[in-house]
Amino acid sequence: MRSYNITRRQFINTASTAAVLTMSGGLSQAFAEVSDKERSSKTILSFYCDDTGPYAAGAEAFGIFLDYCAEHGIAGESSVILGASGRSMSRSPTHEEQSYLSLVRRAFECGIDSHMEIMTHKGLFDFKEDNIPEDATHEGLWLHEPRVTVEEYQDYFADIIAEGERAGVQFTGLTWPGCSCDVCTQRYAELRADGVTEPNPGVWQALLNLAKRGKFRSRTVSCFFRSSETDYGIHSKARDGEHGVYDLMPNAMDNFGIWENDPARVKPDYYITEDGESGIIVNHVRNGAPYCIWYAHWQGLNPANGLGWRAFTTVVERIHKHLHDRVVWMRPSEITDRYHAAGGWHTEEEGW
Repeated sequence: MRSYNITRRQFINTASTAAVLTMSGGLSQAFAEVSDKERSSKTILSFYCDDTGPYAAGAEAFGIFLDYCAEHGIAGESSVILGASGRSMSRSPTHEEQSYLSLVRRAFECGIDSHMEIMTHKGLFDFKEDNIPEDATHEGLWLHEPRVTVEEYQDYFADIIAEGERAGVQFTGLTWPGCSCDVCTQRYAELRADGVTEPNPGVWQALLNLAKRGKFRSRTVSCFFRSSETDYGIHSKARDGEHGVYDLMPNAMDNFGIWENDPARVKPDYYITEDGESGIIVNHVRNGAPYCIWYAHWQGLNPANGLGWRAFTTVVERIHKHLHDRVVWMRPSEITDRYHAAGGWHTEEEGW
């Protein structure tokens, strides 16, 4: 693989990157309006939101979320799980599912990417029968199974993409659907004992093959598999010419209630305090990190019954108040498009 040596200024200002982003949806408006000198000192902000759908909070809640993101110029990702109910909502959608899908179709223009997580967030889907067979292997576990072939992954991903196309939904990437059931926990332990700690490499190759066929919204596929508060790594998993697949790691955790919608896990100060003097976002900005990305779950974040919604809006308000001139918002797909076109970046320790 080619070795790159690029500064953050070169990464942010590269002309080839701008061309790629224009074709895949354009630069973030706020980012496009600042000077080159200002750009080079800004930290990118973004987020992932897992488990999004019309069931727990209703489709209207997703509309409120999108309107808020568009109004405040923020950007991130929200997963789309077409088979979460046990059948594909793109085939014979209920009224609520129709409303939700119509919102997903405009999410990208509101600053929000759409990842598949994957088809069901449960067992592998039977696309012929439109259901989840009994005792089906859970999708997240299946992504780690060493014996699955590239062709099997590619066929499954292509079927999900086809369901999205049926509903007018374009995917930007893939999010790993974690699971802690007894079967998955035991099998993950067995895999770790055998030295398998990463997804099957066939996952990345299958995603790259589909990207090269134009099946994703942009030329790069952003993925969310791992996280670390101390890392800001964009890990290249597969690449070929203008196309690439990346594990874009969040470096901030979920303190908006998580999937349990737990009030004890709602902590806006974790991200940024009221006075703007501390919090993980502030720390990353002060440390010159290229980005700060956090993740959340729709159960806690949604504006209908999510206990973390007010905390989320509070964090956004504090960012605008204290960090507006030091940050720029981007969708995950924008970040990986830009990273791929620029050829990567180096940390300060490596000679940033």
